[in-house]
Amino acid sequence: MTTLTLADWQQRARDLRIEGRAFIQGEYTAPSAGASFDCISPVDGRVLAQVASCDEADADRAVISARMAFESGVWSRMAPAKRKATMIRFANLIQANAEELALLETLDMGKPIGDSLNVDMPGSANALRWSGEAIDKIYDEVAATPHDQLGLVTREPVGVVAAIVPWNFPLMMACWKLGPALATGNSVVLKPSEKSPLTAIRVAQLAIEAGIPAGVLNVLPGYGHTVGKALALHMDVDTLVFTGSTRVAKQLMIYAGESNMKRVWLEAGGKSPNIVFADAPNLQAAAAAAAGAIAFNQGEVCTAGSRLLVESSVKERFLPMVVEALKGWKPGNPLDPATNVGALVDTQQLDTVLGYIEAGRNDGAKVLIGGQRTMQDTGGLYVEPTIFDGVSNAMKIAREEIFGPVLSVITFDTAAEAVAIANDTPYGLAAAVWTADLSKAHLTAKALRAGSVWINQYDGGDMTAPFGGFKQSGNGRDKSLHAFDKYTELKATWIKL
Repeated sequence: MTTLTLADWQQRARDLRIEGRAFIQGEYTAPSAGASFDCISPVDGRVLAQVASCDEADADRAVISARMAFESGVWSRMAPAKRKATMIRFANLIQANAEELALLETLDMGKPIGDSLNVDMPGSANALRWSGEAIDKIYDEVAATPHDQLGLVTREPVGVVAAIVPWNFPLMMACWKLGPALATGNSVVLKPSEKSPLTAIRVAQLAIEAGIPAGVLNVLPGYGHTVGKALALHMDVDTLVFTGSTRVAKQLMIYAGESNMKRVWLEAGGKSPNIVFADAPNLQAAAAAAAGAIAFNQGEVCTAGSRLLVESSVKERFLPMVVEALKGWKPGNPLDPATNVGALVDTQQLDTVLGYIEAGRNDGAKVLIGGQRTMQDTGGLYVEPTIFDGVSNAMKIAREEIFGPVLSVITFDTAAEAVAIANDTPYGLAAAVWTADLSKAHLTAKALRAGSVWINQYDGGDMTAPFGGFKQSGNGRDKSLHAFDKYTELKATWIKL
Protein backbone atom coordinates (compact mmCIF):
# COMPACT_ATOMS: atom_id res chain seq x y z
CA MET A 1 0.00 0.00 0.00
CA THR A 2 1.49 3.32 -1.05
CA THR A 3 1.81 6.29 1.29
CA LEU A 4 2.07 8.79 -1.55
CA THR A 5 0.02 11.98 -1.14
CA LEU A 6 -1.66 14.25 -3.66
CA ALA A 7 1.44 16.45 -3.67
CA ASP A 8 3.65 13.41 -4.27
CA TRP A 9 1.60 12.26 -7.25
CA GLN A 10 1.50 15.78 -8.68
CA GLN A 11 5.28 16.00 -8.48
CA ARG A 12 5.64 12.61 -10.13
CA ALA A 13 3.27 13.74 -12.88
CA ARG A 14 5.50 16.75 -13.53
CA ASP A 15 8.62 14.55 -13.66
CA LEU A 16 7.07 11.78 -15.77
CA ARG A 17 8.68 11.00 -19.11
CA ILE A 18 6.07 9.61 -21.49
CA GLU A 19 6.76 7.38 -24.48
CA GLY A 20 4.35 7.84 -27.37
CA ARG A 21 5.89 5.85 -30.22
CA ALA A 22 4.75 2.55 -31.65
CA PHE A 23 6.52 -0.67 -30.62
CA ILE A 24 7.45 -3.05 -33.45
CA GLN A 25 10.02 -5.85 -33.57
CA GLY A 26 11.18 -5.22 -30.03
CA GLU A 27 11.82 -1.48 -30.23
CA TYR A 28 10.08 1.87 -30.21
CA THR A 29 9.66 3.32 -33.67
CA ALA A 30 8.05 6.29 -35.37
CA PRO A 31 4.96 5.60 -37.48
CA SER A 32 5.55 5.17 -41.20
CA ALA A 33 3.79 8.41 -42.16
CA GLY A 34 5.18 10.36 -39.20
CA ALA A 35 1.68 11.30 -38.02
CA SER A 36 0.82 11.86 -34.37
CA PHE A 37 -1.99 13.15 -32.18
CA ASP A 38 -2.25 15.02 -28.90
CA CYS A 39 -2.76 12.81 -25.86
CA ILE A 40 -4.89 15.09 -23.68
CA SER A 41 -5.44 14.42 -19.98
CA PRO A 42 -9.09 14.60 -18.85
CA VAL A 43 -7.79 15.45 -15.38
CA ASP A 44 -6.99 19.05 -16.32
CA GLY A 45 -7.04 19.33 -20.11
CA ARG A 46 -3.28 19.52 -20.61
CA VAL A 47 -1.43 17.76 -23.42
CA LEU A 48 0.52 14.86 -21.98
CA ALA A 49 2.42 13.75 -25.07
CA GLN A 50 2.43 13.35 -28.80
CA VAL A 51 1.38 9.79 -29.62
CA ALA A 52 2.05 7.93 -32.85
CA SER A 53 -0.92 7.73 -35.17
CA CYS A 54 -0.30 4.42 -36.90
CA ASP A 55 -1.84 3.45 -40.22
CA GLU A 56 -2.08 0.56 -42.68
CA ALA A 57 1.65 0.57 -43.39
CA ASP A 58 2.39 0.23 -39.69
CA ALA A 59 -0.15 -2.57 -39.41
CA ASP A 60 1.72 -4.39 -42.18
CA ARG A 61 5.04 -3.88 -40.39
CA ALA A 62 3.69 -5.17 -37.10
CA VAL A 63 1.91 -8.18 -38.60
CA ILE A 64 5.02 -9.15 -40.57
CA SER A 65 7.05 -8.90 -37.38
CA ALA A 66 4.50 -10.98 -35.48
CA ARG A 67 4.31 -13.61 -38.24
CA MET A 68 8.08 -13.95 -38.49
CA ALA A 69 8.35 -14.42 -34.73
CA PHE A 70 5.58 -16.99 -34.77
CA GLU A 71 6.98 -19.02 -37.66
CA SER A 72 10.47 -18.99 -36.18
CA GLY A 73 9.20 -20.94 -33.18
CA VAL A 74 11.21 -18.80 -30.78
CA TRP A 75 8.04 -18.38 -28.68
CA SER A 76 5.38 -20.56 -30.29
CA ARG A 77 7.46 -23.74 -29.87
CA MET A 78 9.03 -22.82 -26.56
CA ALA A 79 8.33 -25.36 -23.82
CA PRO A 80 5.19 -24.35 -21.88
CA ALA A 81 7.12 -24.30 -18.60
CA LYS A 82 9.56 -21.77 -20.04
CA ARG A 83 6.74 -19.60 -21.38
CA LYS A 84 5.19 -19.79 -17.93
CA ALA A 85 8.36 -18.49 -16.29
CA THR A 86 8.55 -15.62 -18.78
CA MET A 87 4.90 -14.69 -18.25
CA ILE A 88 5.44 -14.62 -14.50
CA ARG A 89 8.45 -12.32 -14.95
CA PHE A 90 6.27 -10.08 -17.11
CA ALA A 91 3.64 -9.95 -14.36
CA ASN A 92 6.29 -9.22 -11.74
CA LEU A 93 7.63 -6.32 -13.80
CA ILE A 94 4.15 -4.79 -13.97
CA GLN A 95 3.99 -5.01 -10.19
CA ALA A 96 7.48 -3.54 -9.83
CA ASN A 97 6.50 -0.60 -12.05
CA ALA A 98 2.96 -0.30 -10.69
CA GLU A 99 3.23 3.28 -9.47
CA GLU A 100 4.51 4.58 -12.82
CA LEU A 101 1.89 2.60 -14.74
CA ALA A 102 -0.91 3.70 -12.40
CA LEU A 103 0.10 7.33 -12.84
CA LEU A 104 0.06 6.94 -16.63
CA GLU A 105 -3.38 5.34 -16.44
CA THR A 106 -4.84 8.07 -14.26
CA LEU A 107 -3.40 10.95 -16.28
CA ASP A 108 -4.43 9.32 -19.55
CA MET A 109 -8.04 8.32 -18.87
CA GLY A 110 -9.01 10.09 -15.65
CA LYS A 111 -9.69 7.32 -13.16
CA PRO A 112 -8.74 7.85 -9.49
CA ILE A 113 -5.13 7.01 -8.69
CA GLY A 114 -6.29 4.74 -5.88
CA ASP A 115 -8.19 2.60 -8.38
CA SER A 116 -5.36 2.60 -10.92
CA LEU A 117 -2.89 1.49 -8.27
CA ASN A 118 -5.02 -0.89 -6.21
CA VAL A 119 -7.39 -2.34 -8.82
CA ASP A 120 -6.00 -2.02 -12.34
CA MET A 121 -2.33 -2.77 -11.75
CA PRO A 122 -2.83 -5.85 -9.53
CA GLY A 123 -5.56 -7.04 -11.90
CA SER A 124 -3.25 -6.66 -14.89
CA ALA A 125 -0.36 -8.51 -13.29
CA ASN A 126 -2.67 -11.24 -11.99
CA ALA A 127 -4.16 -11.83 -15.44
CA LEU A 128 -0.71 -12.45 -16.92
CA ARG A 129 0.45 -14.56 -13.99
CA TRP A 130 -2.70 -16.69 -13.90
CA SER A 131 -2.50 -17.55 -17.59
CA GLY A 132 1.21 -18.23 -17.32
CA GLU A 133 0.72 -20.51 -14.34
CA ALA A 134 -2.00 -22.44 -16.18
CA ILE A 135 -0.24 -23.14 -19.46
CA ASP A 136 1.93 -26.08 -18.35
CA LYS A 137 -0.99 -27.72 -16.60
CA ILE A 138 -3.34 -28.05 -19.58
CA TYR A 139 -3.28 -31.47 -21.21
CA ASP A 140 -4.26 -32.58 -24.69
CA GLU A 141 -6.51 -35.60 -25.33
CA VAL A 142 -6.31 -39.18 -26.57
CA ALA A 143 -9.40 -40.39 -28.38
CA ALA A 144 -11.11 -43.69 -27.66
CA THR A 145 -9.79 -45.81 -30.57
CA PRO A 146 -9.42 -49.44 -31.68
CA HIS A 147 -6.29 -51.13 -30.34
CA ASP A 148 -4.41 -50.70 -33.64
CA GLN A 149 -5.08 -46.97 -33.99
CA LEU A 150 -4.22 -43.87 -32.00
CA GLY A 151 -6.26 -40.67 -32.08
CA LEU A 152 -4.70 -37.50 -30.70
CA VAL A 153 -6.56 -34.25 -30.09
CA THR A 154 -4.06 -31.42 -29.64
CA ARG A 155 -4.23 -27.67 -29.24
CA GLU A 156 -2.02 -25.36 -31.25
CA PRO A 157 -1.67 -21.57 -31.14
CA VAL A 158 -3.71 -19.82 -33.83
CA GLY A 159 -0.79 -17.67 -35.00
CA VAL A 160 -1.06 -13.89 -35.18
CA VAL A 161 -3.62 -12.27 -32.89
CA ALA A 162 -4.77 -8.66 -33.26
CA ALA A 163 -6.12 -7.33 -29.97
CA ILE A 164 -8.13 -4.09 -29.96
CA VAL A 165 -8.76 -2.99 -26.39
CA PRO A 166 -10.86 -0.26 -24.73
CA TRP A 167 -10.08 2.91 -22.84
CA ASN A 168 -11.91 2.31 -19.55
CA PHE A 169 -9.52 -0.28 -18.06
CA PRO A 170 -6.71 0.13 -20.58
CA LEU A 171 -3.98 -2.10 -19.22
CA MET A 172 -6.17 -4.62 -17.42
CA MET A 173 -8.33 -5.32 -20.48
CA ALA A 174 -5.14 -5.65 -22.54
CA CYS A 175 -3.77 -8.18 -20.07
CA TRP A 176 -7.01 -10.18 -20.15
CA LYS A 177 -6.17 -10.70 -23.84
CA LEU A 178 -2.38 -10.89 -23.60
CA GLY A 179 -2.39 -13.49 -20.83
CA PRO A 180 -3.97 -16.41 -22.70
CA ALA A 181 -2.82 -15.23 -26.15
CA LEU A 182 0.85 -15.14 -25.21
CA ALA A 183 0.74 -18.11 -22.86
CA THR A 184 -0.56 -20.37 -25.65
CA GLY A 185 2.32 -19.34 -27.94
CA ASN A 186 0.78 -16.74 -30.23
CA SER A 187 2.25 -13.47 -31.45
CA VAL A 188 0.14 -10.38 -30.72
CA VAL A 189 -0.39 -6.98 -32.29
CA LEU A 190 -2.01 -4.85 -29.59
CA LYS A 191 -4.00 -1.78 -30.60
CA PRO A 192 -4.89 0.34 -27.54
CA SER A 193 -7.63 2.95 -27.70
CA GLU A 194 -6.47 6.33 -28.95
CA LYS A 195 -8.13 7.71 -25.80
CA SER A 196 -5.77 5.79 -23.48
CA PRO A 197 -2.68 4.38 -25.22
CA LEU A 198 0.07 5.14 -22.73
CA THR A 199 0.25 2.05 -20.51
CA ALA A 200 0.12 -0.34 -23.48
CA ILE A 201 3.06 1.49 -25.05
CA ARG A 202 5.02 1.33 -21.80
CA VAL A 203 4.44 -2.36 -21.01
CA ALA A 204 5.72 -3.40 -24.44
CA GLN A 205 9.23 -2.62 -23.18
CA LEU A 206 8.56 -4.54 -19.98
CA ALA A 207 7.66 -7.57 -22.08
CA ILE A 208 11.09 -7.47 -23.69
CA GLU A 209 12.72 -7.09 -20.26
CA ALA A 210 10.79 -10.15 -19.13
CA GLY A 211 12.27 -12.20 -21.96
CA ILE A 212 9.41 -12.24 -24.48
CA PRO A 213 11.21 -12.30 -27.86
CA ALA A 214 11.14 -9.34 -30.22
CA GLY A 215 8.16 -9.47 -32.56
CA VAL A 216 5.96 -11.54 -30.25
CA LEU A 217 4.28 -8.40 -28.84
CA ASN A 218 3.86 -5.30 -30.98
CA VAL A 219 1.88 -2.19 -29.97
CA LEU A 220 0.23 0.16 -32.48
CA PRO A 221 -1.40 3.31 -31.09
CA GLY A 222 -3.74 5.14 -33.41
CA TYR A 223 -7.34 5.49 -34.47
CA GLY A 224 -9.86 2.74 -34.99
CA HIS A 225 -10.81 3.87 -38.47
CA THR A 226 -7.18 3.70 -39.63
CA VAL A 227 -4.91 1.18 -37.93
CA GLY A 228 -7.77 -0.66 -36.22
CA LYS A 229 -9.52 -1.16 -39.53
CA ALA A 230 -6.26 -2.21 -41.18
CA LEU A 231 -5.74 -4.95 -38.60
CA ALA A 232 -9.33 -6.15 -38.90
CA LEU A 233 -8.99 -6.40 -42.69
CA HIS A 234 -5.47 -7.82 -42.68
CA MET A 235 -5.14 -11.08 -44.55
CA ASP A 236 -2.40 -12.40 -42.27
CA VAL A 237 -4.14 -11.85 -38.93
CA ASP A 238 -5.56 -15.17 -37.77
CA THR A 239 -7.70 -14.02 -34.86
CA LEU A 240 -9.13 -10.66 -33.84
CA VAL A 241 -10.14 -10.05 -30.22
CA PHE A 242 -11.96 -6.90 -29.17
CA THR A 243 -13.47 -5.17 -26.17
CA GLY A 244 -15.54 -2.05 -26.84
CA SER A 245 -18.86 -0.87 -28.18
CA THR A 246 -21.42 -3.08 -29.89
CA ARG A 247 -21.44 -0.75 -32.89
CA VAL A 248 -17.73 -1.24 -33.52
CA ALA A 249 -17.97 -4.96 -32.74
CA LYS A 250 -20.47 -5.40 -35.56
CA GLN A 251 -18.22 -3.53 -37.98
CA LEU A 252 -15.27 -5.75 -37.08
CA MET A 253 -17.30 -8.83 -37.93
CA ILE A 254 -17.97 -7.35 -41.35
CA TYR A 255 -14.27 -6.64 -41.88
CA ALA A 256 -13.40 -10.22 -40.94
CA GLY A 257 -15.89 -11.53 -43.51
CA GLU A 258 -14.55 -9.16 -46.15
CA SER A 259 -11.00 -10.36 -45.61
CA ASN A 260 -9.80 -13.82 -44.57
CA MET A 261 -12.62 -15.04 -42.31
CA LYS A 262 -10.37 -14.52 -39.31
CA ARG A 263 -11.91 -15.64 -36.04
CA VAL A 264 -13.48 -12.71 -34.20
CA TRP A 265 -14.11 -12.70 -30.46
CA LEU A 266 -16.01 -9.77 -29.03
CA GLU A 267 -16.84 -8.34 -25.61
CA ALA A 268 -19.22 -5.49 -26.30
CA GLY A 269 -21.75 -3.27 -24.55
CA GLY A 270 -24.06 -3.77 -21.62
CA LYS A 271 -27.09 -2.34 -19.85
CA SER A 272 -26.94 -4.46 -16.74
CA PRO A 273 -29.96 -4.86 -14.44
CA ASN A 274 -29.41 -4.81 -10.67
CA ILE A 275 -32.57 -6.44 -9.23
CA VAL A 276 -33.49 -5.78 -5.61
CA PHE A 277 -36.33 -7.85 -4.18
CA ALA A 278 -38.17 -6.81 -1.03
CA ASP A 279 -36.70 -9.78 0.83
CA ALA A 280 -33.09 -8.76 0.15
CA PRO A 281 -31.06 -9.89 3.16
CA ASN A 282 -29.48 -6.48 3.73
CA LEU A 283 -31.03 -3.47 2.03
CA GLN A 284 -28.27 -1.17 3.29
CA ALA A 285 -25.65 -3.36 1.65
CA ALA A 286 -27.72 -3.51 -1.53
CA ALA A 287 -27.97 0.29 -1.57
CA ALA A 288 -24.22 0.71 -1.11
CA ALA A 289 -23.58 -1.80 -3.89
CA ALA A 290 -26.05 -0.04 -6.20
CA ALA A 291 -24.24 3.26 -5.70
CA GLY A 292 -20.84 1.69 -6.32
CA ALA A 293 -22.12 -0.22 -9.34
CA ILE A 294 -22.87 3.03 -11.17
CA ALA A 295 -20.23 5.40 -9.75
CA PHE A 296 -17.11 3.23 -9.77
CA ASN A 297 -14.75 4.21 -12.59
CA GLN A 298 -17.12 7.12 -13.31
CA GLY A 299 -19.68 4.61 -14.61
CA GLU A 300 -17.34 3.87 -17.52
CA VAL A 301 -17.74 0.14 -17.02
CA CYS A 302 -19.33 -2.33 -19.43
CA THR A 303 -20.98 -4.11 -16.49
CA ALA A 304 -22.12 -0.94 -14.73
CA GLY A 305 -25.38 -1.55 -12.88
CA SER A 306 -27.12 1.17 -14.83
CA ARG A 307 -30.67 -0.18 -14.40
CA LEU A 308 -31.74 -0.53 -10.78
CA LEU A 309 -34.89 -2.67 -10.65
CA VAL A 310 -36.60 -2.30 -7.27
CA GLU A 311 -39.63 -4.21 -6.00
CA SER A 312 -42.43 -1.68 -5.55
CA SER A 313 -43.22 -2.61 -1.96
CA VAL A 314 -39.75 -1.68 -0.73
CA LYS A 315 -38.95 1.27 -2.97
CA GLU A 316 -39.98 4.02 -0.52
CA ARG A 317 -37.62 2.60 2.07
CA PHE A 318 -34.80 1.55 -0.24
CA LEU A 319 -34.37 4.42 -2.67
CA PRO A 320 -33.38 7.03 -0.03
CA MET A 321 -30.65 4.59 1.04
CA VAL A 322 -29.26 4.55 -2.49
CA VAL A 323 -29.34 8.35 -2.72
CA GLU A 324 -27.53 8.61 0.60
CA ALA A 325 -24.94 6.04 -0.48
CA LEU A 326 -24.28 7.88 -3.72
CA LYS A 327 -23.46 11.05 -1.78
CA GLY A 328 -20.27 9.27 -0.77
CA TRP A 329 -19.15 9.11 -4.42
CA LYS A 330 -17.91 12.60 -5.25
CA PRO A 331 -15.81 13.77 -8.19
CA GLY A 332 -12.40 14.98 -7.14
CA ASN A 333 -8.83 15.36 -8.29
CA PRO A 334 -7.90 11.92 -9.68
CA LEU A 335 -4.37 12.28 -8.28
CA ASP A 336 -5.73 12.59 -4.74
CA PRO A 337 -5.67 9.15 -3.08
CA ALA A 338 -8.94 10.07 -1.31
CA THR A 339 -10.85 10.57 -4.58
CA ASN A 340 -13.28 7.84 -5.62
CA VAL A 341 -14.80 9.46 -8.75
CA GLY A 342 -12.47 10.81 -11.39
CA ALA A 343 -12.82 12.50 -14.77
CA LEU A 344 -14.61 11.21 -17.85
CA VAL A 345 -12.16 10.13 -20.52
CA ASP A 346 -12.59 12.97 -23.04
CA THR A 347 -14.87 15.76 -24.21
CA GLN A 348 -16.76 13.43 -26.53
CA GLN A 349 -17.70 11.17 -23.62
CA LEU A 350 -18.54 14.18 -21.46
CA ASP A 351 -20.95 15.44 -24.11
CA THR A 352 -22.44 11.97 -24.49
CA VAL A 353 -23.14 11.60 -20.78
CA LEU A 354 -24.58 15.11 -20.45
CA GLY A 355 -26.71 14.44 -23.52
CA TYR A 356 -28.22 11.36 -21.91
CA ILE A 357 -28.92 13.28 -18.71
CA GLU A 358 -30.78 15.88 -20.77
CA ALA A 359 -32.67 13.12 -22.60
CA GLY A 360 -33.75 11.64 -19.27
CA ARG A 361 -35.14 14.97 -18.15
CA ASN A 362 -36.90 15.48 -21.48
CA ASP A 363 -38.53 12.04 -21.26
CA GLY A 364 -40.01 12.90 -17.88
CA ALA A 365 -37.69 11.07 -15.51
CA LYS A 366 -36.90 12.80 -12.22
CA VAL A 367 -33.36 13.61 -11.08
CA LEU A 368 -32.94 12.62 -7.43
CA ILE A 369 -29.27 13.56 -7.14
CA GLY A 370 -26.53 14.88 -9.40
CA GLY A 371 -27.15 15.61 -13.05
CA GLN A 372 -24.62 18.40 -13.52
CA ARG A 373 -21.13 18.97 -14.80
CA THR A 374 -18.78 19.99 -12.00
CA MET A 375 -15.20 21.15 -11.31
CA GLN A 376 -15.04 23.08 -14.59
CA ASP A 377 -12.45 25.45 -13.12
CA THR A 378 -9.90 22.62 -13.18
CA GLY A 379 -10.03 22.29 -16.95
CA GLY A 380 -11.02 18.66 -16.43
CA LEU A 381 -14.09 16.64 -17.41
CA TYR A 382 -16.24 15.82 -14.39
CA VAL A 383 -19.91 14.90 -13.98
CA GLU A 384 -21.84 14.33 -10.78
CA PRO A 385 -23.12 10.77 -10.27
CA THR A 386 -26.82 10.90 -11.12
CA ILE A 387 -29.97 8.98 -10.21
CA PHE A 388 -33.17 9.13 -12.27
CA ASP A 389 -36.44 7.96 -10.73
CA GLY A 390 -39.69 7.37 -12.59
CA VAL A 391 -37.94 5.62 -15.47
CA SER A 392 -39.67 3.22 -17.81
CA ASN A 393 -37.67 0.61 -19.65
CA ALA A 394 -38.72 2.23 -22.93
CA MET A 395 -36.84 5.46 -22.18
CA LYS A 396 -33.57 6.18 -23.93
CA ILE A 397 -31.62 6.28 -20.67
CA ALA A 398 -32.86 2.78 -19.84
CA ARG A 399 -32.19 1.24 -23.24
CA GLU A 400 -28.87 2.64 -24.41
CA GLU A 401 -25.44 2.21 -22.90
CA ILE A 402 -24.42 5.57 -21.45
CA PHE A 403 -20.97 4.69 -20.11
CA GLY A 404 -21.19 7.28 -17.39
CA PRO A 405 -22.45 7.61 -13.80
CA VAL A 406 -26.17 7.70 -14.64
CA LEU A 407 -28.56 5.31 -12.85
CA SER A 408 -32.14 4.57 -13.93
CA VAL A 409 -34.57 3.33 -11.27
CA ILE A 410 -37.37 1.06 -12.50
CA THR A 411 -39.98 -0.65 -10.33
CA PHE A 412 -41.57 -4.12 -10.59
CA ASP A 413 -44.15 -6.13 -8.68
CA THR A 414 -43.32 -9.78 -9.36
CA ALA A 415 -40.25 -11.87 -10.11
CA ALA A 416 -41.59 -12.62 -13.58
CA GLU A 417 -41.96 -8.90 -14.29
CA ALA A 418 -38.43 -8.23 -13.02
CA VAL A 419 -37.00 -10.87 -15.34
CA ALA A 420 -39.02 -9.55 -18.29
CA ILE A 421 -37.73 -6.01 -17.74
CA ALA A 422 -34.17 -7.20 -17.14
CA ASN A 423 -34.14 -9.23 -20.37
CA ASP A 424 -35.83 -6.49 -22.43
CA THR A 425 -32.53 -5.19 -23.83
CA PRO A 426 -30.28 -6.04 -26.75
CA TYR A 427 -27.48 -6.63 -24.28
CA GLY A 428 -26.71 -9.54 -22.00
CA LEU A 429 -23.44 -8.93 -20.22
CA ALA A 430 -24.22 -9.03 -16.50
CA ALA A 431 -26.97 -8.86 -13.87
CA ALA A 432 -27.37 -8.98 -10.10
CA VAL A 433 -30.12 -10.34 -7.85
CA TRP A 434 -30.70 -9.45 -4.20
CA THR A 435 -32.93 -11.87 -2.27
CA ALA A 436 -32.81 -14.07 0.83
CA ASP A 437 -34.86 -16.75 -0.95
CA LEU A 438 -32.45 -19.36 -2.31
CA SER A 439 -34.94 -20.79 -4.79
CA LYS A 440 -35.86 -17.33 -6.08
CA ALA A 441 -32.18 -16.49 -6.47
CA HIS A 442 -31.46 -19.61 -8.52
CA LEU A 443 -34.59 -19.44 -10.65
CA THR A 444 -34.09 -15.75 -11.39
CA ALA A 445 -30.43 -16.27 -12.25
CA LYS A 446 -31.36 -19.08 -14.64
CA ALA A 447 -33.97 -16.89 -16.34
CA LEU A 448 -31.65 -13.92 -16.85
CA ARG A 449 -30.00 -13.78 -20.29
CA ALA A 450 -26.62 -12.59 -19.11
CA GLY A 451 -23.09 -13.95 -19.11
CA SER A 452 -22.50 -13.15 -15.43
CA VAL A 453 -25.10 -13.13 -12.65
CA TRP A 454 -24.20 -12.04 -9.12
CA ILE A 455 -26.30 -12.94 -6.09
CA ASN A 456 -26.43 -10.56 -3.10
CA GLN A 457 -23.41 -8.68 -4.39
CA TYR A 458 -22.37 -6.72 -7.46
CA ASP A 459 -19.40 -7.55 -9.67
CA GLY A 460 -18.22 -10.78 -8.07
CA GLY A 461 -15.73 -13.25 -9.49
CA ASP A 462 -12.01 -13.56 -10.18
CA MET A 463 -9.70 -15.02 -12.83
CA THR A 464 -11.21 -18.47 -12.38
CA ALA A 465 -14.63 -17.36 -13.67
CA PRO A 466 -15.28 -16.76 -17.39
CA PHE A 467 -16.40 -13.30 -18.42
CA GLY A 468 -18.43 -12.42 -21.50
CA GLY A 469 -21.91 -11.77 -22.77
CA PHE A 470 -25.07 -13.07 -24.37
CA LYS A 471 -26.86 -11.42 -27.29
CA GLN A 472 -25.27 -8.19 -28.53
CA SER A 473 -22.85 -8.10 -25.63
CA GLY A 474 -20.57 -10.36 -27.62
CA ASN A 475 -19.23 -13.88 -27.88
CA GLY A 476 -16.38 -15.90 -26.41
CA ARG A 477 -15.05 -15.46 -22.90
CA ASP A 478 -12.19 -13.64 -21.21
CA LYS A 479 -10.65 -14.99 -18.00
CA SER A 480 -10.59 -18.62 -16.80
CA LEU A 481 -9.42 -21.61 -18.83
CA HIS A 482 -12.30 -20.96 -21.25
CA ALA A 483 -10.38 -17.94 -22.57
CA PHE A 484 -7.73 -20.26 -23.99
CA ASP A 485 -10.26 -21.55 -26.53
CA LYS A 486 -10.07 -18.23 -28.41
CA TYR A 487 -6.35 -18.47 -28.96
CA THR A 488 -5.92 -22.11 -29.94
CA GLU A 489 -6.90 -24.42 -32.80
CA LEU A 490 -7.91 -28.05 -32.27
CA LYS A 491 -6.10 -30.61 -34.39
CA ALA A 492 -7.10 -34.27 -34.73
CA THR A 493 -4.24 -36.64 -35.65
CA TRP A 494 -5.25 -40.24 -36.46
CA ILE A 495 -2.48 -42.83 -36.53
CA LYS A 496 -2.59 -46.37 -37.89
CA LEU A 497 -0.43 -48.53 -35.67
